[in-house]
Amino acid sequence: MDIKSSGWTRCLISMHMHKLILTIAVCCYCVRAVAQHSGYKPVANADDFRKQFTKASQATQSIQCDFVQTKNLSMLSDKIVSTGQFWFKRENKVRMEYKKPTYYLLVINGSNIKTKDGTKENKVSSKSNKMFDQVNKMMIDCVQGTVLTNSSFTTALFESPSSYLVELTPTTKALKGIFRNIDLVVDKKDYSATGMEMTELSGDNTIINFTHKQININIPDAIFSVD
Repeated sequence: MDIKSSGWTRCLISMHMHKLILTIAVCCYCVRAVAQHSGYKPVANADDFRKQFTKASQATQSIQCDFVQTKNLSMLSDKIVSTGQFWFKRENKVRMEYKKPTYYLLVINGSNIKTKDGTKENKVSSKSNKMFDQVNKMMIDCVQGTVLTNSSFTTALFESPSSYLVELTPTTKALKGIFRNIDLVVDKKDYSATGMEMTELSGDNTIINFTHKQININIPDAIFSVD
């Protein structure tokens, strides 16, 4: 997640793309995945899960929470732990602010995207870049509860007594070049988010957990300014 690059295109492929995908997954009501799906079995009623997942997604107008992100790199013995805050508001407004150990900001407002890494700020429109456009579509699918039919992934559904696990395997060339799979786990009680896990081709993985969630509260539009 913290890989540096020399220009905007390289940032998109590395650090920025990782953070965009992570942000999108947040909007999909995801929770921390369990390694190797231990304790899970195939979903007994996939249609009912899809219906309830969509219903919960459509009922969510805003989200505000804190997060802790843990990055496991094969080249390092120590884990990289980051903390920050996340905001979401319909339609298509997202802000993800990393505060420790280093500052990083990602804001998505419709098709407009802004990132800030230290003192360096970048702005881009998803309409001008095919990759960003694809990511933007994924976000829309997530918040509308239609991510399970997104052609960018194949989907496998599992369940435990307390949660569902959605295993997303990329099918597009761009995403397949980054991720092996993205595992989402959905709480059976209310379909709310507590975390997620992404596994890269290298075997490195990123786990993020969410705390102090507030759903459907008033969030000022200024939070999502890209000016």
